Amino acid sequence: MKERAKELKAEERANKNNAEGESDVLAKIAEMPEPERALAERLHEIIKASAPVLSPKTWYGMPAYAKDGKIVCFFQSAQKFNTRYATLGFSDTANLDEGAMWPTAFALKELTATEEARIISLVKKAVR
Repeated sequence: MKERAKELKAEERANKNNAEGESDVLAKIAEMPEPERALAERLHEIIKASAPVLSPKTWYGMPAYAKDGKIVCFFQSAQKFNTRYATLGFSDTANLDEGAMWPTAFALKELTATEEARIISLVKKAVR
């Protein structure tokens, strides 16, 4: 809860200054152990390049990307949550609706060109 309160204050600052939000995200990524750090760094680059409208910010201690102050997508560390894989997730504000059922989270173990292309497509669709 203390982490979330700290993030809310940082979010207020980040809304005023996008660069501050990005520095918070980069700091959280730098704290991650390998290989998750490399995954998070590459995701950060992909998301910034494919959806510049998204603002980086931290969300529950993890890198996240928001549009109009609302989280669209986020990265969850496997180590932090003691799971066997990291996760790229999308919130309900992401425009990924497809029929009556669609995925909102994806397990990540590594990023190849195939996964990167899919992430780019998902992120672009999410912000439409």
